[in-house]
Amino acid sequence: MKYLIILISLLYSNILLSQSADDCMSNLSIFAEYYKVKNYDSAYEPWMEVRKNCPKINVAIYTYGKRMLENFIKESLKKGDEGVADAKKYQQDLLDLYDEWLINFPEYRGRKIVGEIISNKAQVMVDYKLASNQEIYNIFNNAYTEDRSSFDDPKPLYNYFKVYFQLYKEGSVTMEEIFDKYEEISERFEEVIDGYSKQLDIIIKKEESGQKLSSRESSNKRAYGINSTASSTYLKNLNAIIAKESTCENLIPLYRKNLEENKANPVWLNRAASRMDSKDCSDDPLFVELVELLHNLNPSANSAYYLGLLNDKKGNNQEALNFYNESIELETDNIKKARISYKIATKFKNTKQFSKSRSYARAALDYQPSMGRAYLLISNLYASSANNCGTSQFDKRAVYWLAAKEARKAASVDPTIRRTAVKTAESYEGRAPTKTDIFTEGNAGAVISFKCWIGLSVTVPSL
Repeated sequence: MKYLIILISLLYSNILLSQSADDCMSNLSIFAEYYKVKNYDSAYEPWMEVRKNCPKINVAIYTYGKRMLENFIKESLKKGDEGVADAKKYQQDLLDLYDEWLINFPEYRGRKIVGEIISNKAQVMVDYKLASNQEIYNIFNNAYTEDRSSFDDPKPLYNYFKVYFQLYKEGSVTMEEIFDKYEEISERFEEVIDGYSKQLDIIIKKEESGQKLSSRESSNKRAYGINSTASSTYLKNLNAIIAKESTCENLIPLYRKNLEENKANPVWLNRAASRMDSKDCSDDPLFVELVELLHNLNPSANSAYYLGLLNDKKGNNQEALNFYNESIELETDNIKKARISYKIATKFKNTKQFSKSRSYARAALDYQPSMGRAYLLISNLYASSANNCGTSQFDKRAVYWLAAKEARKAASVDPTIRRTAVKTAESYEGRAPTKTDIFTEGNAGAVISFKCWIGLSVTVPSL
């Protein structure tokens, strides 16, 4: 009899478990169907049942639930004072949802997403002003220290710094600390952007080889472009926040004060030299000290580049070029090789050495085909040479066709500068010979060769 009771109990428990599992799947299906047609009111009850009784059944509980709660908050706030209480309730529930998400789905498709979840929770607190700057910063910082690799959403990453900057303005963070945090987060932004660039480069190389992209590759190309543009925009906003503080007047005494204790710190030396270079403080003797210390301590692509810069300023052109080339050779990452090559190209452009500038710009594109800035630089080189190339006025203006072509290439490979590149191309096309000019010259279809440093030719468009 005893065993019969146990058997009946086990069977009953299994039936209950089966019913519970069936209820979970049923509620999940109902909630998902209502969600897809944006009937959030009807989706709410089955969603809450799933969320309460089977929180690990599907990540949609959190991804869909987040959007539903955001919609409820938005609709509540539209009601004015009447909706404030409901809005606060949903805001708190959204924070609770992120906590549950962290417990039940800290990984997704084999990737840890702890940093993403925690930083998005902090972003909610920013959006709805739910805590003090210090509290919000602490949560952002927890996300960054716990899981830096998945903390890559540009908006929370930007606000991580912005909240810290507000603490600096309030007086609870020093100038030294704000610069350190700026360097840290801007480097993270560059890592994220570089990651998208590497993915884009693979796709662009395939396109340039004449191969057709699959629908998935085309979709990924758009997604990488959108994400890269968003990250670049937020990085520009980040730079704008710190711009008034990061002047030579502030940087030089700060770095001078901290130099002694950081003489053996290559990260600090590199960041200090980088910031002084980007802010045109490299004429100060401190920059020379930083570069020499950095190169003696840890010869690297960056230190070699800075030594090239110093020799450039002294007029030691060949020595500068040697260090620039050494910088490229020492670097192992193609994106960073491209960045160095582009910097060198810019230096040569500024000294009117256009042929050398183009060579390094092309080298940058070999390393990073998605670097639209390099195409724009070449475009500008051609446009700047219009009056010096060609024997007739028509031929001189024809150079703008070459310039416009390079600008169009920039627009096609780099979504972060597409708008600027298109405007540049249109501007150059407006300076090129018109259809009336071509008709008057009677040279439609003719090939014009440029004997100057450009060394290329262009075919006059047919009418």
